[in-house]
Amino acid sequence: MAFGDSLTAGLGLSAQETYPALLQQRLKQDGYDYEVVNSGVSGDTSAGGVRRVDWALDGDVRFLVLELGANDFLRGQPVAETKKNLAEIIDRSKSKNVEVLLAGMLAPTNAGREYSEQIRKMFTDLAREKGVTLIPFFLDGVAGVESLNQRDGIHPNAAGSKIVTETVYRYLKPMLKDSGSRR
Repeated sequence: MAFGDSLTAGLGLSAQETYPALLQQRLKQDGYDYEVVNSGVSGDTSAGGVRRVDWALDGDVRFLVLELGANDFLRGQPVAETKKNLAEIIDRSKSKNVEVLLAGMLAPTNAGREYSEQIRKMFTDLAREKGVTLIPFFLDGVAGVESLNQRDGIHPNAAGSKIVTETVYRYLKPMLKDSGSRR
């Protein structure tokens, strides 16, 4: 389950260009027989994620790629509130025996150094406290690269989405191997 905001939903991309669709292809290519469900909602916040996580986890979900927080930070939400919400999503996922891969975000450059540092530390602390794998920065290699983003400079284009997919897969693959989930 790819659970997130517009970065997961694939705002501005075709369904086949989204990172969840590309991740599905990548898994199949390596012999993993999973259906990747795109549960991204454009504009979603961590609070919105808390409200919808239970129904999103209904069914046979084994892994959750949790990519939320960017919209919280764009709105200047308190970092402690985002952490509380993400922790709740992780706890609810784990209570259903779902392994969580937490996608870290960075603050926009105009957010100020202190706020940016709080966000970075929040993701690191949360992953450690909850015992989940952390992707340090979901948009690694894509953010700030004009040729990999749409005109808004925020959302990856098709080429950027391929890089995001490889970033996610690099952290997800060891989780798949550890769970003995190759079919």
